[in-house]
Amino acid sequence: MSLDSYLQVNRWKDARTGVGGAEVARRLDHFRAVCRQARVRLTPQRLEIFREVAASLDHPDAETVYRGIRVRMPTVSLDTVYRTLSLLRDLGLITALGPRRESVRFDANLQAHHHYVCMRCGRTWDIEGADLNTRKIPSGVRELGSVVTAQIEVQGVCTACSERPSGRTRTKGGAKP
Repeated sequence: MSLDSYLQVNRWKDARTGVGGAEVARRLDHFRAVCRQARVRLTPQRLEIFREVAASLDHPDAETVYRGIRVRMPTVSLDTVYRTLSLLRDLGLITALGPRRESVRFDANLQAHHHYVCMRCGRTWDIEGADLNTRKIPSGVRELGSVVTAQIEVQGVCTACSERPSGRTRTKGGAKP
């Protein structure tokens, strides 16, 4: 089956995640253009792995991506997912957030934004705000080297976790204090 045929058969919008079909389509178009420019083969596996990240607001880790695409591609391996996510990051198609506890999380939203991370469950949300984007990088940071990008990470306990009986809050390394 050609990639174009595959795309026609497998068009979808994941209503669970909240990323709209138009935005997913825009990200997929960008994915195809970058792969062609870099002369990277467009395979159904790469497309599905990227699509899983592109349609998610949950900043999935590799295992979550793997579980999500196994429904549509039962023969894909976890190794393929890891290698493809690394390739997508190298191509500038996704960013890696982390390390978070046991794993790195991935984000296909390349627009300037920041993150809220629940210290109990580890779930990550995008946050935006003009005031966040105008923060200045301290001059001492530039003495360490060049700055390519900067993101603010706000940590707290999400509403869902705060309404549940509390376990102890996780620290940045994943261990409970």
